[in-house]
Amino acid sequence: MSAVLRRSAESHRSHWRSRGRPAQTCGTRRAGVAQVAAVCVNMAAEQRRRQRSFSFGLLANKKFAFQQDARTSELFLKWSMLGRITAQAFNFDQQFNLYRKQEFVLDFFKDPCVVSNLKVLGARGLWKSLDTEVLKANVEVVPCTRVSMDVFDPLYSHGILRPTGHILKCFDDFYADFDELRKMLLIEDSEKYEIISPEDRQEFLFQLFKHFCLGGELCQYEDVIEPYIETARSVYKDMVSVQKDPATDKISIISTVLKVSAYDNSGLCYPSNKDKEQTFAYLAVDPLKRHVYVLYHCFGVGLFSVPQKDIH
Repeated sequence: MSAVLRRSAESHRSHWRSRGRPAQTCGTRRAGVAQVAAVCVNMAAEQRRRQRSFSFGLLANKKFAFQQDARTSELFLKWSMLGRITAQAFNFDQQFNLYRKQEFVLDFFKDPCVVSNLKVLGARGLWKSLDTEVLKANVEVVPCTRVSMDVFDPLYSHGILRPTGHILKCFDDFYADFDELRKMLLIEDSEKYEIISPEDRQEFLFQLFKHFCLGGELCQYEDVIEPYIETARSVYKDMVSVQKDPATDKISIISTVLKVSAYDNSGLCYPSNKDKEQTFAYLAVDPLKRHVYVLYHCFGVGLFSVPQKDIH
C-alpha cells in the first residue's frame, strides 16, 4: 500500500515538474502585472502633466531699467525705434523645461491674460492688445551664455573701428552708403563677416547689438560704437537672470531665451503680420522666479520726440 502511495506521489511531482511550478508562475505573473500597472500609472500621470496648460499673469508693476533711462530713450529716438519697442513681464504657474518650449509658448499666446495684455503695434502705429486666437506658434531657442562684453572685442582689431571707437566708413563705390560695422553685420561675403564666429552671432547679446545697429525705418546711425554696445548691455541685463556658484563665484545665465512668432486664422499675427528682420519678439524665461519677460519691436517709423510721460 505504501509503495503504491509513493509511486502516486512521485507521479504527481513528476507531473507538476513537467508543467512548471504553479505557485512560482502565478507569483511571476502577479509581479509582471504589477510592473505593467505601475508603468501605466506613471504614463497616465505624465500624460496628465503634459495636458495641463501653463497659466500666466501680468506683472504690471515690473519696471525695466532701460525703459526708465533718458539716454536710452534718446538713442531709440535717434534710431527710429522709440514708440515701437517695449518690454513686459508675466509670471507662470508650473515648472518650465526646455523640451516643453513649444507647449509653453502656445499656452502663452492662448492664455486669456496674455491675449488681453500683450502689447502689439497696430497698423496706425498705436499700441493695442494681441486680442486674437493664436492657432500656431514658431519657437527658436536663442543661445544666451554671455556674462561679459568680450564678444565685441574683435571689432576693435579688424579694421571696423578706430582706436577711439569711431566706426570706419566704406570707401568703395559698391558700399558707398555703408559703414564697416553694418557691412560686417549684413554682408556675408564681406572679408569682415567672419571676425565674429557663427556661434557668437547667434548669442542673444549679439542679436540685441545687431538690432540696435540696424534700427528702424528712419534710423540715424552712430559714428561711434559705444551707444550700441551700452544699449545692448543695458537691455540684456534687464532681460536675463543670472546666478553665482558659491563654490567658484562663477556667474552663469539661468534664463532661456526664445524668439517667437504666432499665427491666427489669417496668417502671421505676432509680432506683426509682416515678416521683417527688424520686427522681433523674444521671451526670456526665468525658471526659478517663474517669470517670462517679453522684448518686442515692430519695424517702422518711430516717434519724432521723446514724450514727457513714460510711453511704455
